[in-house]
Amino acid sequence: MDNGTGRGADQQQKILEISSAMDKYEGYSHPHGVRVAAIADALAEKLGLAEQDRVVLRQAAFVHDIGEMAMNREFIRAQRELDPEERVDMQRHPVIGEQEAAKVGFKRGVQLVIRWHHEWWNGSGYPDAIEREQIPIAARILRLVDTYCAMTDDRPYKKAVSVRTARDHIRRWAGVEFDPKVAKAFLELTDLPELASYKPENPARKAGADTFPDGSADVAGTGGAAE
Repeated sequence: MDNGTGRGADQQQKILEISSAMDKYEGYSHPHGVRVAAIADALAEKLGLAEQDRVVLRQAAFVHDIGEMAMNREFIRAQRELDPEERVDMQRHPVIGEQEAAKVGFKRGVQLVIRWHHEWWNGSGYPDAIEREQIPIAARILRLVDTYCAMTDDRPYKKAVSVRTARDHIRRWAGVEFDPKVAKAFLELTDLPELASYKPENPARKAGADTFPDGSADVAGTGGAAE
C-alpha cells in the first residue's frame, strides 16, 4: 500500500475500515488504532525517523492487532485471565497478523512491524524473542505506544487507568519491556490530545483539553527506569 494521492486515498480508507473493525472486535470504546498511530507518529518524528519509516509505522499502528481479529477466538474478549493454553495460542497473533497484512497488500516493512510489536527490549517478548536493536525501531515504538493506549482506554473487561499510572508503568519497564531511549522520548511528549486518558473521572478528556487528566507535567529526567 502506498501513501500517495488518488489510489492512496482509497487505500487509506481501507486501512481505516480495517482499523475500525479491529477496534470493535477487541472491545475498545474509542478509536484505538487511530490513537496509537497518532502518538506513534509523533514519537517517531521526535526520534528523527525518516518519512518513509513513519509511513510504515503509521500503517502498522492502524492495524497492529489484525491477527487477533483473524484468529477470532472467544477468549480474546473474555472477561477473565487467560489460561496457559490460551496464552500460548494468543501469542500466535503477531505472526497471523503478519500473514493477514500480506494478504491485504501491506508492504513487507509493515508486515514485520506487526510481527514484532510484542517483542521486548530484554528479549522476553514473542514470537521470535529478539532483543534490543534487533527489533526495528518502529516495532519498539509500537510496543510502547500500544501498551500506553491500551492502559488508558476502556474495554468491557478493563477500565482505563490514569495518565500518571500509565506513565509510571512505562518508567518502571523501560530497559525491560521498552527501549529506554524510546521511553525517555515518550515521557517528554506532553502536548498531544491523544495522550489524555479515557478514565471516566477525567475532566480533561471530557472537556477535550490536550492536557494530562491528572495535571501531571512530569517528563523523563524526574527519576525512574527511563533515564
